[in-house]
Amino acid sequence: MHDDFSSLPIIDVESLATDGAQKQLTAAKIDAACRQSGFFYITGHGVEAGLQQELQALAREFFARPTAEKMRIEMSHGGKAWRGYFRVGDELTSGRPDQKEGLYFGKELATDHPLVQAGAPLHGPNLFPDTPATLRAIVLEYMSALTELGQRLMGGIALGLGLPEGYFADHGTRDPLTLFRIFNYPPPQSPELWGVGEHTDYGLLTILLQDEVGGLEVKSNATWIPAPPLTGSFVCNIGDMLDRMTRGVYRSTPHRVRNVSGRDRLSFPFFFDPNFFADARPIDLPSGETAPDDRGSRWDQSSVHIFQGTYGDYLLGKVGKVFPGLTARVL
Repeated sequence: MHDDFSSLPIIDVESLATDGAQKQLTAAKIDAACRQSGFFYITGHGVEAGLQQELQALAREFFARPTAEKMRIEMSHGGKAWRGYFRVGDELTSGRPDQKEGLYFGKELATDHPLVQAGAPLHGPNLFPDTPATLRAIVLEYMSALTELGQRLMGGIALGLGLPEGYFADHGTRDPLTLFRIFNYPPPQSPELWGVGEHTDYGLLTILLQDEVGGLEVKSNATWIPAPPLTGSFVCNIGDMLDRMTRGVYRSTPHRVRNVSGRDRLSFPFFFDPNFFADARPIDLPSGETAPDDRGSRWDQSSVHIFQGTYGDYLLGKVGKVFPGLTARVL
């Protein structure tokens, strides 16, 4: 288990885009955060503030549209690409409906792309609304910027583990699976209802933009601590595949969301994951470290360390529980 922690570190990652001793120092800070909490804030990330602000404004505009209009791009229309809109309560966490609505996006692939033609799940074109008309361009620009940031961060994580900077690129992320969500959490009808319940993320690294409302909580062993929004920052956390690849030296940390603000809350998680067809094998770390089986301490009493298969196999097994009705129709 992670050590107890009462707050999340803030790491300036600007040096990851340079060469020199400062890059290694930044990598060491990331390594320490991944070992202690699995969560950290980043600044100096290079993603333009104006792009973030425009994305938030367009998201608010979309979610304010009538439900019938939003349902024109409902996820069932996205087929195997697994893209589009879902209503409050449509998505499940641990079998319980989440109190959020959202949009699912991924890397934009044309219908004549070989993977789309082959029917590969989670690959294909996105569904965008007619209004706001500029949402498509901003989402794709944002995803491109976050993909570049994800590559830099994974390079820093590799250095922190004592590996070559390009290790993860050479083992599944040169062509990563990138998934992007825009979530709107309205005030819940009851204080017992969660925006999203306790869970861990599935892949390597999540890069989260959240608005000023807050509500994210991170589990520190037996307690929960808030991860409030900090101006100019993203929240990063590691997922199950990085837990697996580091043999449990890094642990994917449970987190949850409850909106108690009395107003809508927006969040924008970007998932930087291994290629869908990659075999995310455990790494023989230079330190020789490993960690004991974690099934007894995990929120779901399972273990990513006994899983066999590709990242796509693991991901489909997880998302199939999130939208069980949709899964039966499209996957």
